[in-house]
Amino acid sequence: MSVRIVESADVAQDAIVGDGSSVWHLAQVREGATLGLNCVVGRGAYIGTGVSLGDGCKVQNYALVYEPAELGPGVFIGPAVVLTNDHFPRAVNPDLTPKSAHDWEPVGVTILEGASIGARAVCVAPLTIGKWATVAAGAVVVKNVPDFALVVGVPARRIGWVGRAGEPLVADEENPHFFICPVTAARYEELDQETLREVTV
Repeated sequence: MSVRIVESADVAQDAIVGDGSSVWHLAQVREGATLGLNCVVGRGAYIGTGVSLGDGCKVQNYALVYEPAELGPGVFIGPAVVLTNDHFPRAVNPDLTPKSAHDWEPVGVTILEGASIGARAVCVAPLTIGKWATVAAGAVVVKNVPDFALVVGVPARRIGWVGRAGEPLVADEENPHFFICPVTAARYEELDQETLREVTV
């Protein structure tokens, strides 16, 4: 395998870009960032200092992934998504002096394995997006999202469940606490309004 970094991309010398990964036009990967195997960073995307991407992540065009974000394997970040890092943003201190790096403490967004963040969604740190969850396009996420949850709106709220294939799960007609993936036929059990688990056969 090899790494593809186009000439117009700006990748810090100490950034780690895993085999099979691509960094496209005008993208910036900052100091200390780590990209796993087979990642894609699209045109104009920003990967902040020390940000970590697991294997197989895809960050689409013009997405902004601010430090100290952590992305698990297989995470999808749609076009123009923003992962924030300042819970109480200000350009200046109360006395109007410019804020420096010592005047605030960055907080991060953690996105777990297989989750997807739709185009132009905003994730307001600090929070965690659960495994295989889906955040709809344009949503504004201000609290943690459970594993397999489908969240939409401003502020984002859960309207259903999704499986590993990404499509909404269908309720089992014989047992309303169980859901079925229409793609893979995998079964899931709803333990409560915030908890869904895969059923192993």
